[in-house]
Amino acid sequence: MRLGLGAVVVLTVAALGMTIGVGVWRSASTPVEHVTGEATPSPVATVAAGRVYVHVDGSVRAPGLYVLPAGARVVDAIAAAGGLTDDAAGAAVNLARVVSDGEQLVVPAEGEAPPPVTVEGGSGAEATVDINAADAAALEELPRIGPALAARIIEWREANGRFESVEDLLAVSGIGDKMLEALRPLVRVG
Repeated sequence: MRLGLGAVVVLTVAALGMTIGVGVWRSASTPVEHVTGEATPSPVATVAAGRVYVHVDGSVRAPGLYVLPAGARVVDAIAAAGGLTDDAAGAAVNLARVVSDGEQLVVPAEGEAPPPVTVEGGSGAEATVDINAADAAALEELPRIGPALAARIIEWREANGRFESVEDLLAVSGIGDKMLEALRPLVRVG
């Protein structure tokens, strides 16, 4: 039993290391800009230029604001920030998720609770997901929202227009009163 558990731990650490290594390799082949305090172009110009701004914070070696190519993933943002620190809870972060322009990505330390999802600006308890603008990846970061439910939210939005209030989520198949109450502090209509 000890040998089996040890082998699982070694394989898990090796897989995480390989994932970070791939991200470092991808980042090395793509120029990444670390933004200091100087003025930046408007978000519209940034997205049009095929670049996204991501604020990487928490248990990374060089927290800060990074400019990444559009379509970059969380693993790329972490690699741009120098990789995970020794106390990082790497398993708490979805390394494969595509990052959004204006996102704050916080990597928790071991034992810390993962921070709330931060999309479209905001931080801490005020961080919310705009259900009228979020893509499937952003919706899937919400608790109890998987690919199928995220697709139904987007389908409802495309068929019926904008959500006028958070309560409109009740019209989406699969969202009931209990789920709405769980989502209410995490979502907004923009």
